[in-house]
Amino acid sequence: TMFVNKHSRTFIFKRLPRNYRQFTSSSTEDYDLVVIGGGSGGLACAKAASQLQKKVAVLDFVTPSTQGTTWGLGGTCVNVGCIPKKLMHHASLLGDAIRDSKAYGWNVPDEVQSDWTTLSTAVQNHVKSLNWGHRVQLRDKNVEYINGLGSFKDPHTVRVKESNGTERLLKTRNAVIAVGVRPYVPSQIPGAVEYGATSDDLFWLKKTPGKTLLIGASYIALECGGFLNGLGFDTSIMVRSRPLKQFDQQMAELVAESMESKGTRFLRKCVPVSIEKDSRGRLVVKYEDLTNRQTKEEVFDTVMFATGRHAVTNNLNLEALGIEVDQTTQKVFGGHSDDHERTSVANIYAIGDILHNRPELTPVAIKAGQLLADRLFGGSQVQMDYNMIPTTVFTPLEYGVVGISEEKAVSCHGEENIEVYHAFYTPLEFAVPRRDASHCYIKAICFGDRILGLHLIGPNAGEVIQGFAVALRCGATWSGLSGSVGIHPTTAEEVVKLHITKRSGADPTVTGC
Repeated sequence: TMFVNKHSRTFIFKRLPRNYRQFTSSSTEDYDLVVIGGGSGGLACAKAASQLQKKVAVLDFVTPSTQGTTWGLGGTCVNVGCIPKKLMHHASLLGDAIRDSKAYGWNVPDEVQSDWTTLSTAVQNHVKSLNWGHRVQLRDKNVEYINGLGSFKDPHTVRVKESNGTERLLKTRNAVIAVGVRPYVPSQIPGAVEYGATSDDLFWLKKTPGKTLLIGASYIALECGGFLNGLGFDTSIMVRSRPLKQFDQQMAELVAESMESKGTRFLRKCVPVSIEKDSRGRLVVKYEDLTNRQTKEEVFDTVMFATGRHAVTNNLNLEALGIEVDQTTQKVFGGHSDDHERTSVANIYAIGDILHNRPELTPVAIKAGQLLADRLFGGSQVQMDYNMIPTTVFTPLEYGVVGISEEKAVSCHGEENIEVYHAFYTPLEFAVPRRDASHCYIKAICFGDRILGLHLIGPNAGEVIQGFAVALRCGATWSGLSGSVGIHPTTAEEVVKLHITKRSGADPTVTGC
């Protein structure tokens, strides 16, 4: 293909991807790719495909939550997930920093208070700026954005019901399902759907949440509970079984204990029975204590369910195409040997949170979407690698992890064949204000010289784990890790200083330099 350099008037020949196709009026399909879902994964895939000179459309439509909340382009992460969550987590940490500052000589009031309206408005304004930014990016990259609800008529035809009520059909060579997941509210509990909020609502509340009950023990429940308590709200978390049950259980319990020590109440072994609204507009929650089978009652201003998330695939007409979904979570089965994201229909793919048995993480969806576009249109054969995916739970003391849990390591290799190096440590910043550091903990799980998992609880755990995750992905070993020199004084250096094993029974508490 020949291009003209407008500055030098010279002719430039540029090699385009081998499967590049220019559209003409005789094309049998309108699009090379239609992406259903405008979240992180769908947008990444669409933009990458468009950069490879393909004609791409993105469909995005937000069905209101049970409480009527809706939002703009960008999906869960931008609007009701990672971004607003991290900002409110940071707001909570700022309160701790202000209180600590007295010990460092700053003249601040004994009591500081957060204003929900100011905080929520600032967070919402930032989210709206990101919504607009995504629309601008799609326009700049020549991706057609359609604010409409998509479903399949057949493998090559997507039916779109646009926001203005009109319908149209899009013919496409390939389609990507990237509709994401939404919170599940148990409808069998009287009053749950009518009065129960979810994380879809929390960040867009127009009034202060007040005394709040969070039902569930997932990372969403603990993150939201942590920052609400840090912002000064009376906060309780109702746990049916155990906190963070998908994570390493020693680490999970330390996270929960650290939250309890800061004032978050855990109602353990309890389940909700019903929710009613009283004459003052407050929510009366009846719940059962499973340890003694007693029914109890308490009044809250806000009740938030964090009891799992289900894929938004019900209205896509997947059953007519023969695409299998999990009957409970409605997630799509993928994972074919030739392509990890391909469904049972050859030209239809699924990425992000809706893929069965894959991590519900924004960076995973983005990377999978980009790699898929490269395979479809750029001649690549690189598959998404779902191993050694790092993540962080943004509780007041953050919990960062890459690799597997100790329980999983024991199950796979036997307790006698693994070595766990661990340490309790005190971040230097905690020393002057005499903050409780009893839950700051690190452990590395090893099988021979191979590091199977690295876990850290402490301030800025996400920032620390990111670097180690890259190292582990590049083949870092225990001998390489323990032989490294730390940066003093930092939290991260405590990882490379690990030397005490659980098997030894020695005290793992770090003292001095």
